[in-house]
Amino acid sequence: MKKTSLTITGLMLVVAFLWSTPFLWTLVASFRPDNAGGINMASLVPDYVPTLANFKEAFESGDFVLYYLNTAIVAFGILAAQIVTISLAGYAFARLNFPGREFLFYVFLLQLMLVPPVLIVPNLRMVVDLGLYGSLLGVMLPYFASAFGTFLMRQTFRQIPRDFEEAAIIDGAHWWQVLWHVLLPMAKPGLVAFSLVSLIAHWNEFLWPLMVLNDPKNQTLTVGLASFAMGTEGGKEWGLLAAGTLLVMFPLLALFAAFQRQFVDSFMFSGLKG
Repeated sequence: MKKTSLTITGLMLVVAFLWSTPFLWTLVASFRPDNAGGINMASLVPDYVPTLANFKEAFESGDFVLYYLNTAIVAFGILAAQIVTISLAGYAFARLNFPGREFLFYVFLLQLMLVPPVLIVPNLRMVVDLGLYGSLLGVMLPYFASAFGTFLMRQTFRQIPRDFEEAAIIDGAHWWQVLWHVLLPMAKPGLVAFSLVSLIAHWNEFLWPLMVLNDPKNQTLTVGLASFAMGTEGGKEWGLLAAGTLLVMFPLLALFAAFQRQFVDSFMFSGLKG
């Protein structure tokens, strides 16, 4: 039994190392000075004095302040709208009784089976028809509803005993008061879990913003990083590219490091286990 446990642990460590190798390479390359040479760039063992020069040059070369602002507007704007829509939809599917409720719920979940690139053409046509092409709102609009978020909030609300809302109804509370003052505070773990997933997904989104945004002033971090990469002498300045990549990744790494415990606990609470 102990030997089996050690074998599994060893395999997990090997997989973790292989998975983290690209990140480790990026980390080493970002602190590597230009005069350290490019032949040994793939080595994970530093043979030089680390420097922050690549980060300074990357930040000055690309308009990262603007990219951060645009990305924050998109990611947090989408999340704000999604919190409203998934809370209302999750409440309806979890607590309200209406004809065809279960059928509509499973039809709604069909969105989870669609690969996002499949929806690019109809979404792009909708954005153009609404006159939102080239704007940050055009990037945000197709994501204002979320099938995954609706499913998560439905499961979360179903884990909450009805006694709390029944007591509020007896006291004269309306349904929206029950949702706002009773259910949502108790559904905080589910909201935290979804918020982290949503922020990570839309912070890293590349293809859809690339299709919609045509003004450099509206570029998000991922699109801006691609433009930055093309400007670094044909993509040959590995240290500079690595530093730019870490500038994009750092907020997400900090966010996950700060909330990783809540992230795991939230999914356990929300009832995804059944």
